[in-house]
Amino acid sequence: MKRRMRRLGGLAMAAVLTAGLALNVNAVTLNDAQQKADELEDQKDAAEAEKASLAEKLDSIIKNMEDTKSKLDAKKAEVEEVENELAQAQIDASNQYESMKVRIKYMYESGGNQLFEVLMESENMGDFLNKAEYVSQISEYDRNELIRYQDTVEEVEEKEEEIQAEYEELNTLQTDLITQQEEVQTLIDSNEAELAEIQDKIDENSALLAQLKAQAEEEARVQQEMQSGTNWIQGGPNVVSGNGFFTHPCPGYSYQSSYFGEVRDFDPVPHKGHDYAAPAGTPTYAAAAGRVTIAGWSSSAGNWVVIDHGNGLVTKYMHHSALCVTAGQYVEKGQQIGAVGTTGYSTGNHLHFQVELNGVAVNPDLYM
Repeated sequence: MKRRMRRLGGLAMAAVLTAGLALNVNAVTLNDAQQKADELEDQKDAAEAEKASLAEKLDSIIKNMEDTKSKLDAKKAEVEEVENELAQAQIDASNQYESMKVRIKYMYESGGNQLFEVLMESENMGDFLNKAEYVSQISEYDRNELIRYQDTVEEVEEKEEEIQAEYEELNTLQTDLITQQEEVQTLIDSNEAELAEIQDKIDENSALLAQLKAQAEEEARVQQEMQSGTNWIQGGPNVVSGNGFFTHPCPGYSYQSSYFGEVRDFDPVPHKGHDYAAPAGTPTYAAAAGRVTIAGWSSSAGNWVVIDHGNGLVTKYMHHSALCVTAGQYVEKGQQIGAVGTTGYSTGNHLHFQVELNGVAVNPDLYM
């Protein structure tokens, strides 16, 4: 007897620990937590994939910026070079023009005044060249040199315009790339914040998952220990007593150690059924015909049986030492379903008999 009491005490402590775990996880199931863990991992994978994509995009932008910077530097050098070329061409053309003016002045002083008049009336070198076409006194050499220098200046000016336009285009591209870099960096910062939030949720859920697994393992251990002493027995003959819709589930033992609606010292919740005190092994019977929906172990009800009688009417039989029916089996009124015991949350041998109508516990006396 002492050995059995020690065993029951250990199991009661395990049940209390299990109940405490259940309270801590707010009724979240192991499957719920595992499903959430899978969903969070999927979210993390997606966020990390996005992070990799953004990092690759940023690397591409930075490379383009570096390439564009190199092109800008080269184009800037070209601009400076062509500006120097233009300045030199303008100097050369001006020098040639001044030399020609000296020669024309000499020709005038020597008696050829027509060309000098053209020179004096011209607004610039281009205007002079146009008028000089008609002045035969100008030397072929001077005219050709002036034309050549003028062409050179125009070519260099055009080249400068082209290079400057290319430089501006590259500069605009560089500005656009800087904007893109800032936008992608903003997305990366947002992505990192999202990843950190997901990781926090993963850590929180992992702790919950570990707690639930520990709870499940503890419940399995308790159930295994409790069931190790449970026998499946052969049922005896049917026993029907009384004239009510229900037969008594434990005939011959009408003493109720607890009754429906009673508020006990250790439980502020009103009792949901009748407790019939009876010796261990006393047969228990189906109160009415129906289908067995549960026949097995519960940490609180011990070895128990649940029978569905149809139309929302259900009966429950708890704390058996042994069972003789299985889930899915159809039973007749008065058919033996088990034997009295004290398994689960129990302080002594008895049958807890509970009646529910549409999920709500009702007084069994209404049907007996």
